[in-house]
Amino acid sequence: MATLRDIRIRIGSVQNTQQVTRAMKMVAAAKLRRAQENIFKTRPYAYKIGEIIEHLKRQGAIEAHPLLREREEVKGALIIVVTGDRGLAGAFNSNVIKTAESLIHSNYSELHANGTLQIVGAGRKGAEHFRKRGYKMAADLSDVFRELTFDTALNIGSLAIEGFLEGDWDEVKIVYNEFKNTIAQNRIAAPLIPVPPEQFRTPVMLQEDLVTPEIQDRYRADYIFDPDSANILNALVPRFVNFEIWRALLESSAAEHGARMVAMDNATANATELLRSLRLQYNRARQSAITTEILEIISGANALEEG
Repeated sequence: MATLRDIRIRIGSVQNTQQVTRAMKMVAAAKLRRAQENIFKTRPYAYKIGEIIEHLKRQGAIEAHPLLREREEVKGALIIVVTGDRGLAGAFNSNVIKTAESLIHSNYSELHANGTLQIVGAGRKGAEHFRKRGYKMAADLSDVFRELTFDTALNIGSLAIEGFLEGDWDEVKIVYNEFKNTIAQNRIAAPLIPVPPEQFRTPVMLQEDLVTPEIQDRYRADYIFDPDSANILNALVPRFVNFEIWRALLESSAAEHGARMVAMDNATANATELLRSLRLQYNRARQSAITTEILEIISGANALEEG
């Protein structure tokens, strides 16, 4: 049975842990606000680029750019897995990794066995997971979220585009957590290259009035392109790929801060409940010790009287 000293030590330890989790929750909440602002500013631009490219493809310009053409046979593939650099965020990292592994097992198991499947690990947790399990790594971008800039998306985009044009892979997909709200994320496995015939719509995109298929069909603009659609695509398609990667990084960053805030809030609440239980246990043990001491004093006094 735990002594009073043991219980006091444990209460102090839980109180220290509670202070840490409460502080981490406040830090995550502050970072989440900034990350939300960034993603809310980025989404409309990313959606509009996709809409313009989709409009061009409907006009028959799908063969005008190599990043729009699907390969007859998929002999190699690249999967960009966006996770966090740190843990303590609930199931945030494990959900992305499970989604990526499910995608690999269902679509690319043969390529993985042949060594023609490669992984870009954007985030320490994902990079470590796939590297330790023998996956071929095209890039290991650990600590990428320590100072997240658009150059990171440009570097990943350049790697993906060059490998596709050189024939190192015939498909590129990106797996990440989309920010839904503070307490929930959507697990996304989106096609990146070749750019799909119809714009890939995430659950959040479908919730936005401006990107629902009905609204798009009703208010779709009839663009006039100058100089011509081919030149526009040459400039727009690589930018679209880079910006989709940038949006995925920002979505994942916001989703991670939200997940960590919720996880730390739950940890703080659990610590409060554990402290209540420990204090109750301490009071019971203290009462038991006092009762035992009183009984010993009474027994000693009775023994003296009888003597």
